[in-house]
Amino acid sequence: MMKINYQKELEQILEKIKKSEKKPKLLLHSCCAPCSSYVLEYLSEYFDITVNFYNPNITFEKEYQKRLEEQKIFNRDIAVKNKINLIEGRYDVEEFFKCIEGLEDSKEGGERCFRCYALRLEDTAKKAKEKGFDYFSTVLSISPLKNSQKINEIGKELQEKYKVKFLIGDFKKKNGYKRSVELSKNHDLYRQDYCGCVFSKLERETK
Repeated sequence: MMKINYQKELEQILEKIKKSEKKPKLLLHSCCAPCSSYVLEYLSEYFDITVNFYNPNITFEKEYQKRLEEQKIFNRDIAVKNKINLIEGRYDVEEFFKCIEGLEDSKEGGERCFRCYALRLEDTAKKAKEKGFDYFSTVLSISPLKNSQKINEIGKELQEKYKVKFLIGDFKKKNGYKRSVELSKNHDLYRQDYCGCVFSKLERETK
């Protein structure tokens, strides 16, 4: 299957929004402040953004709370230019383990991760529909370790299911990942070295 240039398609959408001179409402799933940093900087020119922090995949509660607090701090830091609202999703690790049941031994970056993408994206799509957002999306594609093609495929499937527009994108493009690293340093953000689940932590420690 030929890969789609999602960044190019995103730029076309943003150009239309800019010409309309009206900011749509975007519900943006975030896994952590560092990954959201560039995406919020980039998209806040075009959207009124609310962050959906829903990450039951983060196995350890102390780690979860640390990432949530960092998200709140970063949102406040950039609120001088653009107010960023926050929805704190429920935290129940059993939701994640139920979602990936049978795939515990799968390799990092494979089907287990795809189900995790879908779990968090579907929660965001549901909330976007319920709360009247114009778009929903996720910051996950900022990571070089995440499959942006799969993320966008899932997002488009959920767009059809919930009848709310999915904002496509591949946020690592245009030096997005590099900029997220710079912003993390500038704002002194805690930057974790694993995705969040116990499986990614174990793989990281093994390496």
